[in-house]
Amino acid sequence: MPASKSSETSTAKKNLRFLPLTPDRWTGLEQLFGRNGACGGCWCMYWRLVRPEYESGKSGANREAFQSLVMNGGEPGILAYDRDEPVGWCAVSPRNELVRLTSSRALKPIDDQPVWAVSCIFVRRRSRRQGVSVALLKAACKFAREHGAKILEGYPVRPKTASYPEPALWTGTVAAFESAGFIQVATGPTGRSIFRQSLAS
Repeated sequence: MPASKSSETSTAKKNLRFLPLTPDRWTGLEQLFGRNGACGGCWCMYWRLVRPEYESGKSGANREAFQSLVMNGGEPGILAYDRDEPVGWCAVSPRNELVRLTSSRALKPIDDQPVWAVSCIFVRRRSRRQGVSVALLKAACKFAREHGAKILEGYPVRPKTASYPEPALWTGTVAAFESAGFIQVATGPTGRSIFRQSLAS
């Protein structure tokens, strides 16, 4: 899912609100994601399914699976609202809930500490480059801390050019994570970086 570009040139609007995705806010997520589920039928299930299941689910099963997760009491992330309009999404959950991530060679765990993970950031097109991603990351830290997390990590990319394709930025950018107070703690075998923030009081 696409995130904002490599830098966010202005401060997020002061009237942004951040709320967990709950059953009563599902229609807000649908409004934000649109018919394509934010990116090619993903519906934020990329990390939660093995590849064959994820690929076959793009026709509709991914949406149904994610909706079922939410309707059954899961809170897999937070929505950003500008007044009453959803403008952004951040997936944040315990890392061990993300099947694809637990088996990733590029982003394998760096230690045995229980961590939470930011696995996706999506901001609607007309709200990008306004600091929304950074604000979402800060809100994700608060959300994870309130749920007992001690460490939150993410897997941002560093765009190589100004024209770097937005679909490749859906795990966030290094610039956004650094602005939100995360620090790089490891580089995987394929060059992907792991950033963390301690949530200990």
